[in-house]
Amino acid sequence: MVLSKMTNVMFQLTSSYLEQLFTSPVKTKAISSCIINSLGNLLAQKISGAKTINRESLLAFAMFGLIIGGPVPHYFHSLVHPFVKNPLMVLLIERCLYTPCFQVLTLYMLAVFEGNTHNDACIRVKKLYLPVLLANMKYLTLLQYLNLNYVSPMIRDLVVNMISFFWIVYLALQWSKEAKSKQAQK
Repeated sequence: MVLSKMTNVMFQLTSSYLEQLFTSPVKTKAISSCIINSLGNLLAQKISGAKTINRESLLAFAMFGLIIGGPVPHYFHSLVHPFVKNPLMVLLIERCLYTPCFQVLTLYMLAVFEGNTHNDACIRVKKLYLPVLLANMKYLTLLQYLNLNYVSPMIRDLVVNMISFFWIVYLALQWSKEAKSKQAQK
């Protein structure tokens, strides 16, 4: 009985999400990205053994998701998909052009949202960019390929959200590790 109620709740939430995605895609993606980024950062802090929650990091990841992490990918795909129909070409454009630029933007804006200066943000980007980009290419390319080729367009965003959650956990762990090494050097 409890399982069927949980299933009903999950179907209702999914249905509501898909409806909002259809009627207000940018707003829905921004809010869901904010939630996913916040939860991913929170989990990463717990995994790393933080005794207290780093609110600056949590807020930075949330703001990034709300302002950039939801809307920018939406507009990128809205611009590409009308012109490029082949999923392999979309993947190639995304991996070769969009991903390197988006990773720079991600790392820079996270640093800025944490309250760092431009120079400090650039230093963090320089330290983290290559390892994060290589990990993204290594781990997410196949998942993106499968998503673009085999997942119905209607639920692609749900799949991307699941992938994003784990990516944000990884990114937040790298972010935290770099911050700790920076503090140890002082």
